[in-house]
Amino acid sequence: MRVVFLGTPDFAVPSLQLLIKSHHEILAVVTQPDKAVGRKQEITFSPVKKLALENGLKVLQYNKIRLEGVEELKSLNADIMISCAYGQILSQEIIDICPHGIINVHGSLLPKYRGAAPIQYAVLNGDKETGVTIMQTEIGIDTGDMLSVRKTPIGNNETAGELFDRLSVIGAELLIETLDKIEEGTITPIKQDDTKATHVKMIKKEDGVIDWTKDCTQVFNHIRGMNPWPCAFTGLNGKVLKIMSAEAVKANQTAAPGCVISADLNDGLVVACGQGALQILQLQLEGGKRLMARDFLLGRKINVGDLLKW
Repeated sequence: MRVVFLGTPDFAVPSLQLLIKSHHEILAVVTQPDKAVGRKQEITFSPVKKLALENGLKVLQYNKIRLEGVEELKSLNADIMISCAYGQILSQEIIDICPHGIINVHGSLLPKYRGAAPIQYAVLNGDKETGVTIMQTEIGIDTGDMLSVRKTPIGNNETAGELFDRLSVIGAELLIETLDKIEEGTITPIKQDDTKATHVKMIKKEDGVIDWTKDCTQVFNHIRGMNPWPCAFTGLNGKVLKIMSAEAVKANQTAAPGCVISADLNDGLVVACGQGALQILQLQLEGGKRLMARDFLLGRKINVGDLLKW
């Protein structure tokens, strides 16, 4: 089929890579406008644009696709459009351009976790299973008919970043299988059960703040879900303390949530939670390097009785 691909971040790269290798014809790749980043405000391309240019594909970029892209996209005469973490709201006029509409690669088992951060919330909530859904795009947020689904377990210690990488590959494989079936006419769309839907918001930097009053399992899941961005963080003596990895432990203690109850090389760095405690494995104090807890303790930067709070 003649395809237009819409995508921007790393998550979309495996889908575009497999699409390039497939027998389908890519007419154009649509991605978000280039951004100026860093102190020098250097212009950077999205991961999808880099891959598209490396493969000699036509790249289209719109500040607002629904206002600027309609006529150009119509002129391509594509059979279908594919969106994968593109990052802009699509109008009905855009959706109706192709005979097969637009299909979307979504990183959850719909209707659960509609919205901007389905992968992070699966980890934050301690889910044991997630997956990818290929859905038909419509005006509602992730409300379209499901075309195909693939499930995968979530590892006990798996971070959102690790799951993100795995689902991007699973989604790419499922996308090509689904696209082939659409071409063959063998797909049966399934409507979503709206009563089972939840909507998840975009993750913001402030969402990384650790609430030590929660039980140790919830704090553990929070640390996994915020890795790699924005990273779970708390405060230590007026400085930001990022926590990259930890594990929940049982502890008979009456210390206040956030209180350091162990800070030695034998028992490790342990912090009290609302219930149970958390053993910190990797962390980074503001102005310092990312360190394993043992190396951090060698510097005596933290003591029993210190209170971690934001």
